[in-house]
Amino acid sequence: MFMPGQRVVCVDDSFPEGIRDIFNALPVKGREYVVRDMVPGINWKLGEEPAIYLVELVNLPNEHGIEPGFASRRFAEMEEMTETRYAEETDSVAY
Repeated sequence: MFMPGQRVVCVDDSFPEGIRDIFNALPVKGREYVVRDMVPGINWKLGEEPAIYLVELVNLPNEHGIEPGFASRRFAEMEEMTETRYAEETDSVAY
């Protein structure tokens, strides 16, 4: 689906009430982001769904020690980012 370093744009920022109890940072519709990683995820109905981590947004780990990700369906592809630019942008992000 998406690859680390790839540019994406948020197309869906409608989150359920109470989401800020789980996430301290949320994507905003229309903003561009860079994919940090893709992982298997679980949605609110306990179904499997690919999750995405973003360079610009880092959330605190949950009670299981796992950072919550965002459903990949909330994002659309942008032009690909070069490896050099990805390295430059991720050097300034603290994990």
